[in-house]
Amino acid sequence: MMQAIADTERLVEDGIITSEQAKTIETRAREAMVYLAINSILCLGIVAATGGFIAWLGTPASVAGLGLFALGLGVLILSYGTEMYRMFGAASALIGAGMLIGGASLELMDKYEGIAGPIMIVSGLIVAAATAWLMKHELNSARFVTGAILVMGLAMHLVGLAFVLDQGDVTGVPISLFYLYATAVTIGAGWLTDVRLVTSLAIAPFAQVLNTGTIYFHAAYVFYSPEPTLSIIQMSLLIAACTWVSARWPERTARHARVLAVMAFIVANLCALVGSLWGDFVGETVWGPGYFRYGTDMSWEEWLAAQSTFRETALFLSANLYSVLWAVALAALIFWAANKSQRGLFNAAITFGGIHAYTQLFESFSDEPLAYVIGGIAAIPLAWGMWRLNIWMAGGRDLAH
Repeated sequence: MMQAIADTERLVEDGIITSEQAKTIETRAREAMVYLAINSILCLGIVAATGGFIAWLGTPASVAGLGLFALGLGVLILSYGTEMYRMFGAASALIGAGMLIGGASLELMDKYEGIAGPIMIVSGLIVAAATAWLMKHELNSARFVTGAILVMGLAMHLVGLAFVLDQGDVTGVPISLFYLYATAVTIGAGWLTDVRLVTSLAIAPFAQVLNTGTIYFHAAYVFYSPEPTLSIIQMSLLIAACTWVSARWPERTARHARVLAVMAFIVANLCALVGSLWGDFVGETVWGPGYFRYGTDMSWEEWLAAQSTFRETALFLSANLYSVLWAVALAALIFWAANKSQRGLFNAAITFGGIHAYTQLFESFSDEPLAYVIGGIAAIPLAWGMWRLNIWMAGGRDLAH
């Protein structure tokens, strides 16, 4: 199902729809945006209150006691309260459940390291399985609350698994497999609850398969990608898979595929930004010498020598080549997304086109005016070719109908 943006006033003027139909469309669009805003504020409030209560109370007994009280109060409001107060019931129930699950997890990891991981893995699965069963059989009317607790259970399960791996100092392929598993679990949670925000979070563990991620330190939030080329290929495969799913599966699944495709496209472009600034020795951290780690048998000098040897024969994509390839890819994707009405990918491509132009203006080609001459002149026949191709494609679509 294609979702399109339309000027309702112009459609009325052209006689395509009536003014009453236009009002109905505008009302539904407004309601969707308002409910999205309300749910976003509600969820942020629940998360903040839950974390704040756990940190403020500090003791297991007080956290568990208040958590049980909040959960019980929420269940009572949801069971016997009127529609006007259901939002308060949902918030209370989720704050209580979050305090119980989150507080128990923190207490286990802090005081019982030896058994924390296995208990969290199993307990999280039990919570998730129970709530999934309730949702499947529609045995409760508070689907939002049940879905949120399902996500909490899966989060507990994944954190427990990560804790076990960390305790065992596990590295390499098992960590990558864990991130792939976490990706699948997060996508499944998003689909089961039908919340695209949850689905979009799957991009974080998926990117971490090749160690792409972010770092925060004082007044700076940094994106890093040690393997930009491989990460772009990885994200491109995900985009292709999501695009295929969105075109062939029912809308309930397709909308999750579309949002995940946009997230993958954003990460791919951030990786391209890294490559356009520093270039890329492909595979250096995968099948090359990897990272230097203190406390290993390899000294700093030996690691530098291994890195130098690898780079002598490795495929290297320079920053300037990356800049050109990125620009060409963005132009092609903007045209494709416009023709396929892929609004999310189109908007993201336009945004990164501006970021790319601004970045390269100061970083790569600031002292190369001829580069702008060549690029600018090349853009003119490119735009003309897109225009002619669009006419040809539109003619083919008309004949198909």
